[in-house]
Amino acid sequence: MARTKGQRGFTLIELLIAITLMAVLAGLSWRGLDSLMRSRDITQAQVDKTAVLQTVLAQWQADLNAVQPVPSITDAGVQWDGRTLRITRRATAWRADGADAGLWVVAWTQRNNQWLRWQSAPLQTRAALQQAWANAERWGQNASADDAAFETALIPLEAWQITYFRGNAWTNPLSSAGNTDTSSSASGQGVLPDAIRLQIDLPASTGVRGRITLDWVRPNFSNTKT
Repeated sequence: MARTKGQRGFTLIELLIAITLMAVLAGLSWRGLDSLMRSRDITQAQVDKTAVLQTVLAQWQADLNAVQPVPSITDAGVQWDGRTLRITRRATAWRADGADAGLWVVAWTQRNNQWLRWQSAPLQTRAALQQAWANAERWGQNASADDAAFETALIPLEAWQITYFRGNAWTNPLSSAGNTDTSSSASGQGVLPDAIRLQIDLPASTGVRGRITLDWVRPNFSNTKT
């Protein structure tokens, strides 16, 4: 007589063990995936913060590259009072009719551990430039609501410092050798420095903690010192 082999299935214990192992593996896989996603988010946030910092520093360089001295307002085109750096620069926008928009007055300062930039509307007349220059100074000292409407908050900042390069040496802009005030034009000091050094101290929230030094060099500067 032919004997039929009986088919043996899984026991209850074996099923429980298999389910337990699958649950453990699923939990480990989820933890690994969660960790990977967290790492990706942290890396992306770091990249975004670095991109913001690079954009801000590029704007700093662009303002200085476009500096335009205006006699009787600022013969140097830049002026540092120990708190705010003011710049007269060419505007990059164009009028609707295609004509040159004129000049901007821009200013940089630190307030409440924040780096700020102020920019006027495009200016065409000397009177408008003079007024914007005064407004930028007032904004750096005690900003009114009207002045604050022209400012942009950039990045958190712990401290910053400006140094001028003149006569083959780095000097304090507020010293007699580095003063760019128009009142000193007669003594030959009201001219654009050969280079401007920016030092900023950044908190960890910017993604790059520590000090960054950035030198801007006047395009037509030639150092003949040996």
